[in-house]
Amino acid sequence: MSSILTQSSGDPALDRRLEWARAYLSDGEAEAAEGMLADLVAEAPRFRAAWFLLAEAREAKGDTDGAATAYQAVLDQDRQDALGARARLARLGRGEAKGALSPAFVQSLFDQYAPRFDTALREGLAYRGPELLVEALRATVARPAYDRILDLGCGTGLAAPLLAPLGSPLIGVDLSPGMVRQAEALGLYDGLHVADMAAFLAGEATASADLILAADALCYLDDLAPVFSAARRVLRQDGCLAFTVETHDGDGMILRDTLRYAHGAPLVRQALADAGFVVRLLQPAATRTEKGVPVPGLVCVAG
Repeated sequence: MSSILTQSSGDPALDRRLEWARAYLSDGEAEAAEGMLADLVAEAPRFRAAWFLLAEAREAKGDTDGAATAYQAVLDQDRQDALGARARLARLGRGEAKGALSPAFVQSLFDQYAPRFDTALREGLAYRGPELLVEALRATVARPAYDRILDLGCGTGLAAPLLAPLGSPLIGVDLSPGMVRQAEALGLYDGLHVADMAAFLAGEATASADLILAADALCYLDDLAPVFSAARRVLRQDGCLAFTVETHDGDGMILRDTLRYAHGAPLVRQALADAGFVVRLLQPAATRTEKGVPVPGLVCVAG
């Protein structure tokens, strides 16, 4: 996540020192990086990017207490938490997993990720979430076309070429303006919105959509209930909700080291039932790999 640390100190000399420290850390010289960064934050105590990199250097050294102190310094300076310090603290056991991923962090991350997002997912992570969802829909729903499709967490529009032939209008929504700009360039969406998924659904008319899809988007939500409940209201009586999640062997929710939430299958089933859905399909499926290893996931269609 270090790539999101683009905030400047306002002093080119201090910024250069940050980049030198980053280079040391990338080369595995955490001790040297920590020394430089400790001097840097002493000189520029409001330089959040330096505090964050200092925390990473201390983590690399195995200094959990020191890393937590530095992450907390970042959080104290930015309660919106655009750098994701709260999630890092949770990962270190110094905070709750629930609520650890702030909207500001997710937006900042994907705004900067947008220009290389498609290449990174398709080539680097062998991503196939949209394909799995469309296959699942075809296997479980006998329907020639959908009237009004909502693509939640649409990102750059990777699902759009598969969704557009299924019906129209096709509406995309994403928290990241950078991602939405990329999706806009495709020319496949009839409407695009920069918004939180649950907030967007809250503004939609009751029984106004046939299909709501979320490919690789719910892994940034700790609690699935608000989106499921809102989706149930927005869907027509014969409508479908199709989504993927990352999962684990337990029952509840965990925050993975990748700073993405994984939801146990029993939790997903219960959240759907509580929202008034009937599960048509819920099966294991890996939508992506990490370091060449498939990430455990679930593909689901509910009606």
